[in-house]
Amino acid sequence: MRIDIVTLFPEVALAPLSDSIIQRARAAGLVEVLGHQLRDWSEDKHRRVDEAPCGGGQGMVLRPEPLFAAVEALKGPRTRVILMTPQGRPFKQAVARELASEEHLLILCGHYEGVDQRVIEALVDDEISIGDYILTNGALAAAVLCDAVIRLLPGALGDERSAQDESFSQPDLLEAPCYTKPLEFRGMKVPEVLVSGHHERIRRWKQEQAEQRTRVMRPDLRPGAG
Repeated sequence: MRIDIVTLFPEVALAPLSDSIIQRARAAGLVEVLGHQLRDWSEDKHRRVDEAPCGGGQGMVLRPEPLFAAVEALKGPRTRVILMTPQGRPFKQAVARELASEEHLLILCGHYEGVDQRVIEALVDDEISIGDYILTNGALAAAVLCDAVIRLLPGALGDERSAQDESFSQPDLLEAPCYTKPLEFRGMKVPEVLVSGHHERIRRWKQEQAEQRTRVMRPDLRPGAG
C-alpha cells in the first residue's frame, strides 16, 4: 500500500507514524507513507494557498488550484482520494478495514475554514471525519486514519489475532477487560476463570464482560440490548 498525505503540516502528519508498529510496517515494506507540502503546488510567488471566502464570513479557505495540481501530480489509476473534514462520514473500524484493502490512498488535509467546494466535487472520493469536534488542521486526523488502517495490513501486527479481538472488531462490542501478572496486586486478584485453563469458560467470560462493558460505557452501540 502507498499513502500520500497532502497538507500544510507534513511533519505533523508523519510524526506519529514514525515509531512502534507503524514504523515497523513501513520498514518491512508493507506500506509507503509520504507527506507533501501543499505550498509546493502554489502558483503564488509568496506560496499562499488560501483566500477569504466568497460571500463573506470568518476565516480563510484553501484555494482549488494547488489542491487540483497536487492530486493531478500524485493520483494513479487505483487511487482513492480522501478529504479529512468534520463534515465527512464518521471514521469507524469498518471504514478502516475498507480502506486497508486499497492500493493507494491520497489524503487531503483541510485547514482554516475548509477547502473550496469544487475540490470536493471534482476530486474527492470520500470525505471522512474522525469525530464531532474541530482540530487545528487535518494533518492530525490524517495520522489517526493512517495508524488505524496500517495496523490492519497483513503482517503489521505480531499476532494476526490481535486485530480480531480488539474493541470494535465486532462493530457493536467493546473489548473485555484484560489482566496480567501478578495474579494478586494490592488485594486485587485476577479473576479465577482466566487462570483456570478452561478455554470455553474463558471465552464465555470474555463475551459476558464485553457485553456488560458495552452496556455501561457505550450504550449507544447496542440500543436494543437490555
